[in-house]
Amino acid sequence: MKILVTGGLGFIGHNVLYKLLQLGHTPIVVDNKTGYGVITNKELNYIMDERSKKIFNHPINNFDINNYIRLEKLFNIHDIDCVIHLASFPRQKVTSNNPSWASKTMSEGLLNLLELSKKNKVQKFVYISSSMVYGNFVDNINEDYTCNPEGQYGILKLAGEWLLKDYAKKGHFNYTIIRPSAVYGPTDVMDRVIGKFLIQAIHNQVIHVNGIHEKLDFTYVDDIATGIVIATLSNNTSNKTYNITRGISHTLYHAAELIVDIVGKGSIEIINRDLEMPTRGALNIDKARNDFGYDPKFSLEQGLILYHEWISNSIFRS
Repeated sequence: MKILVTGGLGFIGHNVLYKLLQLGHTPIVVDNKTGYGVITNKELNYIMDERSKKIFNHPINNFDINNYIRLEKLFNIHDIDCVIHLASFPRQKVTSNNPSWASKTMSEGLLNLLELSKKNKVQKFVYISSSMVYGNFVDNINEDYTCNPEGQYGILKLAGEWLLKDYAKKGHFNYTIIRPSAVYGPTDVMDRVIGKFLIQAIHNQVIHVNGIHEKLDFTYVDDIATGIVIATLSNNTSNKTYNITRGISHTLYHAAELIVDIVGKGSIEIINRDLEMPTRGALNIDKARNDFGYDPKFSLEQGLILYHEWISNSIFRS
């Protein structure tokens, strides 16, 4: 199957690409190779090199999805069966720093892909959304929970879901929407919460935890990548929405405790919760289990050990 993967050199994207290649599919990859202004060029280049090694330096079409002309040429060259749309601003903080750029990518870029998928009769469009579309929630939230996003990132992600559904409703293609949560693991940038905690512990610094009771459904990157690929290839996921996470919530404080124990140094200080972030818990993943056999393998502790091993052999160890 010919599958267009946008953001295919991203943190989740290159793991999805690796799994598609292992299964014998033909991925066509677009990635603008940006760090969104939150990491140094040194860190960006290193991470991109590390990701490229895993995917055997698979060809990357290096341009932005806002470039309609180049996207159109790509669709014209390849008879694309399916789109996996991962290209996006990565999280709330980055979106807040540059909302205009974020909106252009997450709205105009998406519309470019939807129009070209319609024009070229793509069979299926897989949209990677976010648990942030729910806003504040407690544990065991399923996909029918009323979405009430807080902040521009969640709002733009939910708007993307609505746009996709509108195209599908008109019969242009089938869709699958996937909502991940708190993804972490090797080759991620060090600007996300777990990466920050690990770096602080490795350097024997104080880990600052935003709120003693704040929880996240931490999901190891291999689990989300596996879920995306299985959902894409399944015949039982058309025009459906799925939570694809670990399905278990842990407090930020517990994650910090595990990290201090794994690394063997560092300390923890509780500070006020981040008011820009909604209060969250665990997502219910029964629908994904039942419809296509999604079965996350990595506990938080297992994932943290693997992530720590990677950082310990990277430029970030010193």
